[in-house]
Amino acid sequence: MNRKILTLCIVHQDDRVLLGMKKRGFGMGKWNGFGGKVQENESIEAAAKRELFEEANIQVQELEQLGLLDFSWSKNPDQILQVNIFKATQFTGIPTETEEMKPEWFSIKDIPYEKMWADDIHWIPLFLENKKFKGNFIFDDNNNVLEYRLD
Repeated sequence: MNRKILTLCIVHQDDRVLLGMKKRGFGMGKWNGFGGKVQENESIEAAAKRELFEEANIQVQELEQLGLLDFSWSKNPDQILQVNIFKATQFTGIPTETEEMKPEWFSIKDIPYEKMWADDIHWIPLFLENKKFKGNFIFDDNNNVLEYRLD
């Protein structure tokens, strides 16, 4: 089994969230939180802070880990993406477009689920309620959710 450890951070303030339009690579064309790979000798939390800075040009002091999700695809079930999901509520800097992402604020009533990963609609409501969650999602070749479990 090949497990890749990743981070995902969403900034949540009042009744809005900061998402980024992925401009290249895996997930291109989708709205998502900010995150990516954990580097060697880097803590998961440090990776989440670094990725948020690299992708949106903002810095956070405090993160709260709310979720841990495993993602796999039916065609390649031994390749698992383990995503550590963090919430940030305070930051410094101004969210700025980078080569990777174009940040934008969304009202929590207007989250663009139809332009996001198919799993997001299942766990983001838990995230917004500050609930801790764990689970796994299995996708088909077209990135549709075949099955999932959330606790």
